[in-house]
Formats: sequence, structure tokens, C-alpha cells
Amino acid sequence: MWNKALDRMLDGFIVTGRLTLTYPDGATRRYGPGQGADVQITLCDPALPRRLVRAPELALGEGYMDGTLTIGGDDLDGFFTLVTQNAAHPPVGLRALDMRLRRWRRWIDQANPAHRSRANVAHHYDLSGALYDLFLDADRQYSCAYFRDPGMTLEQAQAAKKHHIAAKLCLSPGMEVFEIGCGWGGMALTLAQDYGVKVLGVTLSVEQHKIATERAARAGLSDRVRFALADYRSIRGQFDRIVSIGMFEHVGAPHFTEYFDQIRDRLTPDGVALIHTIGRAGPPGATSPWITKYIFPGGYVPALSEMAAAVEVAKLYPTDLEVWRLHYAETLRHWHDRFVANADRARALYDDRFCRMWRYYLKACEHTFRHNHQCVFQFQLARRQDAVPLTRDYLYRDAAPEALRAAQ
Repeated sequence: MWNKALDRMLDGFIVTGRLTLTYPDGATRRYGPGQGADVQITLCDPALPRRLVRAPELALGEGYMDGTLTIGGDDLDGFFTLVTQNAAHPPVGLRALDMRLRRWRRWIDQANPAHRSRANVAHHYDLSGALYDLFLDADRQYSCAYFRDPGMTLEQAQAAKKHHIAAKLCLSPGMEVFEIGCGWGGMALTLAQDYGVKVLGVTLSVEQHKIATERAARAGLSDRVRFALADYRSIRGQFDRIVSIGMFEHVGAPHFTEYFDQIRDRLTPDGVALIHTIGRAGPPGATSPWITKYIFPGGYVPALSEMAAAVEVAKLYPTDLEVWRLHYAETLRHWHDRFVANADRARALYDDRFCRMWRYYLKACEHTFRHNHQCVFQFQLARRQDAVPLTRDYLYRDAAPEALRAAQ
């Protein structure tokens, strides 16, 4: 029964490319017209057809992690090209119903009060610090790099990202900067060292807070950079500048207005904020259940319409909006290749199942940026419309600081 149900579902889903599927009983079927990606999959568990029909995204990821779903040549690039290109077509049947139910549930799944946010952050960011050393750059930038030149190394592109964001903040020495979601401290340290500002960075990750604080001490910047293990909503006072990189994805749709209200209340009257986030180049949606369960619980990639509505309610002025398209796909490609090159070390930290999970995560995200309407938004916001220059010339007028030139 379940083999037939899966057969019907795939017959309607694969409208581009070619999928050759071997069922647990040895039967083989082919789906799709044949133009595009050509992928071979073998199901080794008799329970998989039922699971794939009932929860396809979750079952696909878990099957790959467990080794009960194998891909010919372990070709994750071909697999995700096929999946994401076909997923971009309007859903029908059970898939359409599943999407509607997930959108309805997201207000429950994405409720992120402080205690739940702390647990969600720990799930991902309090993994072994040695894991992140296997695939990130030395500064541990865990967000989209900026490939001003396609030939840039990952280190160069991450340095370019930091400089580009700093330029949008219109910094002057001595300014007070609030960083919402400081990661391992790289951006805050760069702003203090290269731009002469003072920074308060907050994180809910115990591991990130520990490493960031140690880095500030080693750099002799503890008098200008302070890291707090705190929820962004608990901070009071006002700041000349606010920056948030790769954190808004963890806010959750029910809290968008609360987030931008906090931005407004923490900015001085002539202050400027820069919000860098993954975004949807399409209408609001729902997070993959596999991503929610294994990678980013409580996470959600916002649509531009959702962000804009919350900015309007907060009475903030959008002074600039920039959209980065394939930059994150290239960043993820670098991360994946570095992770694979260090797979033995990753396996020693965790196990084979974890390594398959991490590869699946990195490749799934890369191909979502390549094929499925995902991008990065950089929202520059202010309380006054004249808080920043009236043209973008200021972003490109000055030469890059020493840190960027050194990385090049």
C-alpha cells in the first residue's frame, strides 16, 4: 500500500530531472522527464515508504543520516538539485495540505520566550567548539560571506562582509555599539580594533560567550568590548549603533514586532541599525521539519513582507535594503568542502551519523540558496531619515581597513 502511495506522490512531484528509485522489495521505478539532474536512490528500510509519504522532508533527512536511504555515488549535489528544483513548483495534494498545516503550526513552533530561546541556541551553538574549527574561517564567522570577487578565499570574503557592514553603520571612534547575537566575537572585535568603537555583544550560547570573552582579553580589548550571556530583550539603555548578523532567523515570527521595538528603543535619536539575515524571496512559509528537529529548533527564515510589516509597526525608517543572492550558496560550498576534508576529525568528535547529518544540512542549505528563492537581506534602519548619507557612495568611497587588506 505504502509503495503505491509513494509511487503516486513521486509521479506528481518530479516534473523536472530524473529520479530512479529502488524500493525495499527490490522493485525499481523511474520518475520525471529526464532533463536536468539524474539521481538514483535506494530505500533499504521497509518502513521508509510509509514515512516518506507521511513526512517526506523529515524522512528523507533521517533516512540519509541513518544510512537506510542511499544516493548513487553519494551525490548530494545532484540529489538536492533535483529536490529543490521540483519543490519550487506549487505543491499539490498531500504536500499542499502539509504546507498549510506547517504554516498554521509555526506560531506554536516559533514561540521563543527567553527560556526557550536559550535551549534552542544551546542545541546548535553549544556543540563542541572543535567542530566549528573544522569548517569556519579562523575568525569563526558563521554567516554569509561577501564575495566581492568570485576568486576570493573564504577568509577574504568574510573580512569583506565585516567591512561592508561596518561601512553601513557609519561609525565614528568612541561610539557605543550593541551587537545582538555576537557569535564567537569576531565582528565586535573587528569593530573595536579597526573602527575605534565600544561594543556590547550578547549571546545565549555559553560556549560562544566563553570564547568571545577570552578572545577579547587576548586581544587587549576588554576595556572596549564586553560580552554578556543575556537575551537581547533584557538589555536597557541606548546605543549609537546596533548590528545583528545571522540572529534574526532565531527570533521567530511571533516576536518580529517585539524585536524591532527593541531596536527602536535601544537606538539613540540619530542612531543606525544594520540587520543581516537570511530571507525568503517569496511569500511567508514554514521551516523544514528536519531543520527544526536536528539543526535550528525555533528557527524561521522571514519573508521580506514580514520584516517590512514589523519595521512599519516599530516606526523605524528603512534607510537602505540590499539583497545578497548567491553569496550564501558559495559560503556554504566552502563550509561543506572544508567539513568533508576534515571528516575524520568530525567523526572522532561525534560519529558517522552526525557527519552525514552535518553534510546533509550544509548541502541542503546551499541548494536552497541556489534553486529555491532564498537570499540574504541587509536592512539598514534608523529613527531619522537623515541619519545616514543620502546616496550609497559612502559605502565604496574609502579603501578597506588594514584587516581586509591583510586578508587579501
